Amino acid sequence: MDKKILTLCLIVQDGKVLLGLKKRGFGMGKWNGFGGKVEAGESILEAARRECVEEAGITPGDLRPRGMLLFRFDGDPVELEVHVFLGSTFSGEVRETEEMRPKWFALDKIPYESMWADDAFWLPEVLAGKSVRGTFLFADQTTLREHTLEVAS
Repeated sequence: MDKKILTLCLIVQDGKVLLGLKKRGFGMGKWNGFGGKVEAGESILEAARRECVEEAGITPGDLRPRGMLLFRFDGDPVELEVHVFLGSTFSGEVRETEEMRPKWFALDKIPYESMWADDAFWLPEVLAGKSVRGTFLFADQTTLREHTLEVAS
């Protein structure tokens, strides 16, 4: 199976998490963290920082690894390996970009109903400071067929 290496960054400050509404492409219309493909010649952490700049106009200061999630979609031979990071500091101004519309959400008001189906399983754990490893098998972009999740403190 082919594999694509991706990043996903979550910034948390003052009891709120910064999410972005995807405006185009894969996952359009869903709230998500910021991230994307790791380019040739860059580390996973460098990719995570670059994607935050490109998608939200901010440079994270303190990204910490919080796990890895594998995603498979029926009929797609490419597995997505997503490296999750959590941060609490950044420089720059949060701004809307061509790809994402950022918005702060209180930790108890996260819009899970407008997010990927897997997020409700692993995101609360990461926001609680834990690390995760999981595999998620989707029938399509809205239907999660099965999953496994390991959580470590």
